[in-house]
Amino acid sequence: MHRRPLAAVLTGLAALTLAATACAPQEDGAADASKSPASCTKDKLTLKTPGKLTVATDKPAFEPWFKDDDPKNGEGFESAVAYAVAGKLGFTKEEVTWTVESFESSYAPGTKKFDFDINQISVTPAREKAVTFSDGYYDVQQGVVALEGTKFADAKSIAELKEAKIAVQVGTTSYQAVKNQLQPSNEPKVFNNQIDAVNALKNKQADVLLVDLPTAFYVTAAQVEDSKIVGQLPQTQGGETEHFGLLLEKGNALVGCLNQAIGELKSSGELAKIEERWLTSSAGAPVLK
Repeated sequence: MHRRPLAAVLTGLAALTLAATACAPQEDGAADASKSPASCTKDKLTLKTPGKLTVATDKPAFEPWFKDDDPKNGEGFESAVAYAVAGKLGFTKEEVTWTVESFESSYAPGTKKFDFDINQISVTPAREKAVTFSDGYYDVQQGVVALEGTKFADAKSIAELKEAKIAVQVGTTSYQAVKNQLQPSNEPKVFNNQIDAVNALKNKQADVLLVDLPTAFYVTAAQVEDSKIVGQLPQTQGGETEHFGLLLEKGNALVGCLNQAIGELKSSGELAKIEERWLTSSAGAPVLK
C-alpha cells in the first residue's frame, strides 16, 4: 500500500559499513549491491541466520496480500511471491522464517532483523536513502472507494472529488497521491493504520477512502458493506510508475540475488500467474482523469 506512502524526509543518516560477502565482492571497500552476485546458491549467501531466509511483514497481514493473517501458509500475493523468490534461491518452505516488522519502521535507517521485508512498500527516493530495494515485483495503482448512494460514489473525474473528505493512511503513497493528484479542498483525514482509515469510511467520517487498487477490491468485498470502487488514479506519479520492491538493510548485497530471482519469475511468466491468482482484476475500475 499497501501499502503506504511518505514519512518525514530522512536526514543525517549514518554511513553503514558492510563486510564483504561471498555473494557480491567489494571493490575498494565499498559493496555495489546493484550488481549481480557471482553465486546465488543459498550456501554462499550471507543471511541473518545461516541456512534460513528470514522474511518480514506487518501484522495484521491483510488480504489479498496474505490470507488468514498467516504469511507462512503461502497464500495471498505477497506470501506466494516470497516463497517463489525463496525457491529460486534454493530454499524450501520449511527454510523460510517469518518475522513481524511494522510498515513505518521497515524503511527507517539502521540494522534490520530480516533478510528482506515484503509489505506493499513502494520504492521512493526518500526511502532509498535509508534502505535498499529490489527490482519491482508489482506495479501499483491507487483506488478510490466510496459508499454506495453517496455524493461522490459516481464521480467520473478527479475534479469531482475536489470537495471530498478523504481518508488515508499516513506515510503511504496513497497519502502522497492525495496530496499530489487529488489535491482536495479539505485536508485529508490521516490515520496511523489502514484499518482506522477503512473504519472512517465505514462510519461515514470520510466521504472516500484512497488505498492501492487490490486493497480497494478487498475493502469493497469484505470490509465495508455497500461500498464501491469509484475508479483508479492514473498509474504514474511524477512521470514514473509506482511499484512495490523487496526491502533490505542499506547496502545488503543479497539484493543482487533477489533481482535475479524476480527477473526469472517475470521472464518465465510465474510472477504474472501469481498476480492473476491472488490479485483481483482491475476491470470495472475506470481511470479518473
